[in-house]
Amino acid sequence: MESFGSRLHRAVDERGPLCVGIDPHPGLLARWGLADDLQGLDRFTQTVVEALGDRVAVVKPQSAFFERFGSHGVAILESTIRQLRDAGSLVLLDVKRGDIGSTVSAYASAYLGPSSPLYVDAVTASPYLGVGSLAPMFELAAEHGGGVFVLALTSNPEGAAVQRARTADGRTVAQTVIDEISQLNRGVIPLGSFGLVVGATIGDTGHDLSGVGGPLLAPGLGAQGAGAADLRTVFGSSLGSVLPSYSREVLSAGPDVAALRAAADRVLADCRAVLPAR
Repeated sequence: MESFGSRLHRAVDERGPLCVGIDPHPGLLARWGLADDLQGLDRFTQTVVEALGDRVAVVKPQSAFFERFGSHGVAILESTIRQLRDAGSLVLLDVKRGDIGSTVSAYASAYLGPSSPLYVDAVTASPYLGVGSLAPMFELAAEHGGGVFVLALTSNPEGAAVQRARTADGRTVAQTVIDEISQLNRGVIPLGSFGLVVGATIGDTGHDLSGVGGPLLAPGLGAQGAGAADLRTVFGSSLGSVLPSYSREVLSAGPDVAALRAAADRVLADCRAVLPAR
């Protein structure tokens, strides 16, 4: 099976370097004139799929905003995943799961196993039980052409206490995560399937991302405060591996389909002006 890294590389070539989140939180539903209920959730996600599913390289549903409605919300998430994949978008499910042993294996099966109704192209994962604890995710992803984006340097202020703490060898916790993911991608062409999450709002990281060999997901653009130009400061020489991620900056243009498309086109143009041509 073709690797996630290869499929992502091609999708970005064809559709441009852009990931758009689906974050149906109550405030955004209200802005669209929708009720904070299952009907509002379904209408919201259907509109985003119609507007962006056939034109954006990666779409990133935030699982929590579906899970809060229970099993019916998860059913809408399952349908959204299927529709996005049918429209040609790669689906990155933002779940940030992390555990050990049989539990992380179950998470891997839930999201990266082809027989699961939640089967997606890639997931986000938390490494704070040790990067090695995520091995079942990495293994199943490799087996079925999936990807895993591991948290490394996040934008939230609380993250620094853990991520920038020093280990016994002097590296930060974040750098150990970066280095372990780099090993998983070593020698893979054109792009590894294991990526990192690095917030676009954090400025000069002081960390070495040059050897990652996989995609660098950059959330925090738009409404969260970062602009496309900030990517140069955060990623430096690794800019060519960046996958910019926007949510509210695009979604707030809805519910009009044409306006959503125009917003996505605008932020994509901003990113193309900063990222190196491929």
